[in-house]
Parts: sequence; C-alpha cells; structure tokens
Amino acid sequence: MRGYWTLTCFGLVSNTLAIPFIAFVVRSGPPLQVANITLAISLGWPAAVTGIVASAGLFAQRGWGVILSIVALSMTLAGTLPYGIIRLIRVGDLFGISGLTLFIAILNLFALLYWCKRGHRRIRL
Repeated sequence: MRGYWTLTCFGLVSNTLAIPFIAFVVRSGPPLQVANITLAISLGWPAAVTGIVASAGLFAQRGWGVILSIVALSMTLAGTLPYGIIRLIRVGDLFGISGLTLFIAILNLFALLYWCKRGHRRIRL
C-alpha cells in the first residue's frame, strides 16, 4: 500500500524520540506536574514502547504489526488529546507544549485512520 514504508519509518523515529520528549514534559515544572507524571508513566512511555514494537512488526510485514500500531496510536490519542485540551485551558500556551501536544494528537488521528484502512486487514502469517 502507498505510504506503508514512509509511515513505518516515521513511526519508528517518532516513537523513539517520544521517550526523551515525555521525560522533558515531566520535568517541565509546576503547572500540571501530577498530571504530567501520571500520564507519562501510565500511558506515554507504554504507548511509545508499543509503537516501537509495532514498527518492528511493520518492518517485518507481519499482520500483528498493523494491529499493534492501531493499539499504540489509540493509546497515544487517548492521552494526548485530553491532555492537550486541559493544558491549553489551564496554562494557555497554544504555541508551547499544549499546541505541540494537540498537533501530535491530530497526526496520530490521521495515522490511525491510515492503519485502519481495509487494505491492511489481509492476514499475513
């Protein structure tokens, strides 16, 4: 399918870069510090690790790689969208971490729509 390898490479790079970025957000300070730590430990890092494993499965062209990428993208979307909205309301930094988080949520939504396409549902063993 068109875009398969591009999104697979982008997923591997972005999930690898997400791990230190999440650590940066956790250290960002007092506004929403408890929420930062909670989301990082419970959702952020597990979603990034799941995304790295999903990219490995996609590079190997396995069917479970597509399923795992849908899981990782759903986890990321479930964390970034509400966090970005709440941070935007509480802190008000549209061009800071809030805006970046909402942008990441939109990119994850588009990637989720791509990986849910019918062409990826072929069973490959």
